[in-house]
Amino acid sequence: SSERTGEVSNNLSLSNKMFIMASEEERVPPEKQQSPLSSSSSGPEDSQEAAGRAQVAGEQKTDLEAVRSQLGNLSADSCLQHFKMRKFFVLRPGTLNQAVKDVEALVNKEEDGSIHGTWLMAEVDHWNNEKERLVLITDNTLLIFKYDFVLLCCEQIQKIQLNYIDRIAHGSFTFPKRSLLKRDGDGVRIYWDRLREPSFTSRWNPFANDFPFTTFTHHPVRNIDTLAALCDIQTFSERLKAAAERAHVRKPIPGKANGVLVLQQPIHIEAYVGAMSFLGNQNKLGYCMARGNLGF
Repeated sequence: SSERTGEVSNNLSLSNKMFIMASEEERVPPEKQQSPLSSSSSGPEDSQEAAGRAQVAGEQKTDLEAVRSQLGNLSADSCLQHFKMRKFFVLRPGTLNQAVKDVEALVNKEEDGSIHGTWLMAEVDHWNNEKERLVLITDNTLLIFKYDFVLLCCEQIQKIQLNYIDRIAHGSFTFPKRSLLKRDGDGVRIYWDRLREPSFTSRWNPFANDFPFTTFTHHPVRNIDTLAALCDIQTFSERLKAAAERAHVRKPIPGKANGVLVLQQPIHIEAYVGAMSFLGNQNKLGYCMARGNLGF
């Protein structure tokens, strides 16, 4: 009887243990029971995310290397030139578009006719001084505007009738032998009265404006891609020649030969010392520029 009692107690203890183990398994969350399966299934996703992060990091590294190579190719001269270009008010956003609208609004449609083109150039006077100008070609006139790009207003207008233009010279600049001045690049000079020569007093007067010709050269911002066409003096001279010849046909001048003579010759500036022009051109005093605390 004692042996049977021990077997019964052993069976009871074994059943109790099995019952406790079953109850513990029922209390375990399903996420923990499936943890091996979930970890094995999330393995490819983790590898894809890691591959994506590695690809993004590689692209960022490539872009950084490209930027470094571009910065390495930039010289000190090009950086300085870019800094100087940013000082021109004509390059401020919206300034040039507003200036063109303002000067086009001043064109008299009945007297001047339709507009054929607009250019941004530098006028060179008889003392070798550069002055920023907006130039328009219409049906009947050549309009030269002195425009203030700081205050956005026109200060002066010069009108030249196209049927009076008889010569257009294109070439490099020259000075007298004993002159201390020099000028690089080329320009274009427009003549409208070949019979009239400037007087002695006009030649030595830096403020004289009664010369029968005007001279233009490239604007300093001509190397900017968006302004290359607006500063092209070669295209300007071609368009001016065509417009002047049409004006000669419509309104011929009695006693004057009709037509425009185009010359490829040096443009002579009869200036010798020109200390004022040297200082003015070096500091770009004829242009609307940001000049630090002094302003324009």
